[in-house]
Amino acid sequence: MAQGPDRRYMTGAQAEAAGVDVGLRSYMLRVYNYMSLGIAFTGAIAMIVAMNPAAVQAISGGLFWVFFLGVLGMGFFAPRLMMTKSVGVAQGCFWAYAGMWGALLGPMFFAYAQMDPMILVRAFLITAATFAGTSLAGYTTKKDLSGLGTFFMMATIGVLIAMLVNVFLIQSTGFELVLSIGVVLLFSAMTAYETQMIKSMYSQGDMGEVQSKKAIFGAFMLYGSFITLFIWILNILGIMRE
Repeated sequence: MAQGPDRRYMTGAQAEAAGVDVGLRSYMLRVYNYMSLGIAFTGAIAMIVAMNPAAVQAISGGLFWVFFLGVLGMGFFAPRLMMTKSVGVAQGCFWAYAGMWGALLGPMFFAYAQMDPMILVRAFLITAATFAGTSLAGYTTKKDLSGLGTFFMMATIGVLIAMLVNVFLIQSTGFELVLSIGVVLLFSAMTAYETQMIKSMYSQGDMGEVQSKKAIFGAFMLYGSFITLFIWILNILGIMRE
């Protein structure tokens, strides 16, 4: 079985660096594990909804805006609750967020399954590959990405406005395709930024509840980017198929 470096032959600084490296790997693994479980939970909820025509109809109707506003509200308030309240509250926010996304994705799964069930699989695989590549880049890069935070915030607001304009005014498939590509590029870069930020949040001195809340918060951030990438990649594949 592989073992870590033997600290008997290290200087104090080297031993401390090795400890940080092992702790950081463990912390990031917890982040990715939480995120993966959240994605699996969302997929399960979406599939359950997609297989129930009554649920699809209800969520496609008036309930859509309830869940949509719930997701937006959770995206805004949950990070503060996660870092200031208990681990139980942080987990509750994470799973509620993943569950609401699952409900929202249910009608989309149903529609694309009628078109071509394999399109969902292709979109997931493309999303997973894109996410893995950009997250790895964010983890390994030496360049400081922290200055991009304000840009990403403004760009996300711009995307929301453009999306609403297209839905209610322009209603152009061409504009939707361009917007979809832009969102994929934006959230690919945001994934790298978020990964570096989550990595920088790690502290060797963190114990128990503090590290757990940081891991859940990091998973929450990366989960949101993964789901956004998946939705818009799926949209691109759908438009190209049509």
